[in-house]
Amino acid sequence: MADDRQARVLEARLKLRERWLAKMKASPSMSDDRPRGTGPANRHGMPRLPEGQHQTKNWPVLDLSGPPKVDTSSWQLTIDGAVETPLLLDWKSFNALPQTEDTSDFHCVTTWSLMDSKWGGVSFADLAAMVHPLASATHVMTYAYDGYTTNLPLEEALKDDVLLVTSWNGQPLPKEHGGPVRVITPQLYAWKGAKWVKRIEFLTANKLGFWETRGYSNTAHPWRDDRYS
Repeated sequence: MADDRQARVLEARLKLRERWLAKMKASPSMSDDRPRGTGPANRHGMPRLPEGQHQTKNWPVLDLSGPPKVDTSSWQLTIDGAVETPLLLDWKSFNALPQTEDTSDFHCVTTWSLMDSKWGGVSFADLAAMVHPLASATHVMTYAYDGYTTNLPLEEALKDDVLLVTSWNGQPLPKEHGGPVRVITPQLYAWKGAKWVKRIEFLTANKLGFWETRGYSNTAHPWRDDRYS
């Protein structure tokens, strides 16, 4: 039964990817012919360290007001909006989904970059495949338990290394960094990945999130030094 479910998710993910592949390949993190940064190329051909960034060995803690009161016993994720099959997951059902492991870099708009983090969790693309976005869906908004929101176009959200992570470097994701579950967006500045995520809403038009309404870039491409609107 689990193998059948995984096969169905994979098939739906491949169909969804096919729909969005041209836009994904045209996005700046995969197509920019003059990326701004230094160091050897990452998996997408961009310099490892974007312009204006410095490498850190520690993971600084930044948030609006400290971690909200949510743990694995009360955590839930709602996925709804412009989809055919809305979904509600608790901690057990979320962790029963196909798990993805990946190593990627983490670029904060405040100029630091954390390199080579090992993440574990569920691919955003797998979740999208399960809910079957409508043909009219173009963006998603993620909502956090602390009230934070941030937006993504689907061509960014569906990339292979965009994950909802539960672990970091082999350990449960620390609460101060968004545990039990946060979104990571390695190809964009990290504010595009909400900590303590509780809802993903598929949208038929773009809608600005918390920082985007306060002057931060709507697109947030590190290799274009794209920090503010």
